[in-house]
Amino acid sequence: MPRATDTAYETLRRMILSGEAAAGSRLGEAELAETLGLSRTPVREALQRLGADGLVEVLPHRGARVVQWTGADLEEIFELRSLLEPYAAARAARLRPDEPVLAELRGMCAAMERAVADGDLARVAQLNARFHAAVIDASGNRRLPGMLTSVMHAPLIVGTFRRYGADAMARSMNHHRELVAAIAAGDPAWAESVMRAHIRAAAAGLGADQGNQTDEET
Repeated sequence: MPRATDTAYETLRRMILSGEAAAGSRLGEAELAETLGLSRTPVREALQRLGADGLVEVLPHRGARVVQWTGADLEEIFELRSLLEPYAAARAARLRPDEPVLAELRGMCAAMERAVADGDLARVAQLNARFHAAVIDASGNRRLPGMLTSVMHAPLIVGTFRRYGADAMARSMNHHRELVAAIAAGDPAWAESVMRAHIRAAAAGLGADQGNQTDEET
């Protein structure tokens, strides 16, 4: 059976990434413990883990709350992603992962497309995070996952996919497919270009490239 702390962590993480727990909202230990049917200790430990992930801000003597990003924060986050993720994609293509890795990436593409068809945006966001993490892992650079963990979460919390129209969503799904094709072909320049276009499109969808938005607008 999963440990109570792991259960609390996974449940709260899912609530945050899906938008059920909105950015800036308070996460009270007592209320969460009652909702989850757990004691306060595993909830407290889960909140600390989420704090280390960059998803929760733990405030001394004031409890915890879901991290909230400003327009300037998002601009910095997407700038980092646009530098590091295309590099990761190019490295992955250069290394040419074996077929099981490529099959996993294609499977996530298909699962995301099914989730889009079902209107399950929380599932789309979860799979998207897994897809990007898998590409980063395929780069073979052991430092990249740690560097990108916190910045990968931010766009999910502010609801990237909730802002997408049908055309933007289709473009995002097509980018995923094309990226896998570029990696499978062993073409670093192609993979780098697709990932850069993918990140820039996501930034534009959130307005992160405008840099002068209020918290409410992001």
